[in-house]
Amino acid sequence: MPIFEYKAIGPNNKVKRGIVDADTARDARLKLKRDNLYVTDLRENLRKGMRKFSIRGVTGITSVNKQRAEQVAAVTRQMSSLLQAGIPLAEALRMVIEQAPDKRIESAFRDIREKVTQGVPFGDAVLQHPAYFTDLYSNMVKAGESSGSLDQVLSRLAGFLQTQARIKNKVGAALIYPSVMIVVGIVVVAILMTFVVPKVTKLIVARGQNLPLPTQILVTTSKFLVGYWFPLMLALIALVVAFQMFVNSDRGRLMWDRFKLSVPVFGDLMRKQSMARFTVTLATLLRSGVPALQAIAVTRNVLDNKILQNALQEVHDKVVEGADISTPMKMSGAFPPTVAYMVGVGEQAGNLEEMLERIAATYDEEVDLATQKLTSVIEPMIIVALAVVVACIVIAIVMPLLQLQRV
Repeated sequence: MPIFEYKAIGPNNKVKRGIVDADTARDARLKLKRDNLYVTDLRENLRKGMRKFSIRGVTGITSVNKQRAEQVAAVTRQMSSLLQAGIPLAEALRMVIEQAPDKRIESAFRDIREKVTQGVPFGDAVLQHPAYFTDLYSNMVKAGESSGSLDQVLSRLAGFLQTQARIKNKVGAALIYPSVMIVVGIVVVAILMTFVVPKVTKLIVARGQNLPLPTQILVTTSKFLVGYWFPLMLALIALVVAFQMFVNSDRGRLMWDRFKLSVPVFGDLMRKQSMARFTVTLATLLRSGVPALQAIAVTRNVLDNKILQNALQEVHDKVVEGADISTPMKMSGAFPPTVAYMVGVGEQAGNLEEMLERIAATYDEEVDLATQKLTSVIEPMIIVALAVVVACIVIAIVMPLLQLQRV
């Protein structure tokens, strides 16, 4: 009988190493599962070396975009229904492959099914395809496999993915109309400055008339834009690239995220959106059976703000040292006092998951209100700004025409 060396997490979140006899890797994991051990690494002891059944990433795309996230949510819901109907996991994966929305996700699930039939846990197999599955997905699936409730975890995971997509789309949808207005305004002003203004001013100058100051400024600006549009375009592209490089650095990302949180109205919306994602993610992981420390570490990667990520890392480190969750949250200053207080109440009452879900529901509603507030502030500002620019152009053109009529 083969001998497997394992590394696992015990009931008290303590790492344990040892060996176990089993026919296959799956049997070894089942045997360790009965001993309340959460396996993180499993190796079969062979004469020619060590065959490792550990988490390994793949090269290529490593982030999940919006379309893939929607596909994964739909497939996860389908798999949950199949498992609840009593269909084995391998058979459920085969059905998913037959109904895959495109070739890429079909190939991913074919590879996952092959690994699962070879004895690799489903939670480890999905990590081979980071273009579709995140660490959060893998950890929740592993918790479901360990507890024997994979169907329920997949159902909860599908709901979570849909909730996350809805939270992200709220801010994006609210900014669509202002973005369209800005683009249209820039196009209109560019057309006026490059085509209309030169023709009108050329007619006025041909009559030998002295131009008023606003018209002189308009003519100079128009000539500059027409004559130097290509260098200006290059400078704009260089500025965008430089800004992207700055934001991608650790220091730049920290400064940019701090600035975003300090912006009136918009910063408040970003903080509330992050709190909604933080609480719903942590609640979903804990309710799925993921250990608290691991749930905090995974949730940290879900947040898209470096300030909040660093604060949550401090919370994780303090919890490792024996502290509760709420105390370091209060000390960090990055989390609203209400969130830290309600987390503390949930810890003391033993219903932290339920309390986090309540906080998430509250912030979900506040994101709606903050989004409406943001659009109500931005839209009038854009309209007024565009009206002022167009009015200045019209005035600069009309003034010499009025003088011409007087003459």
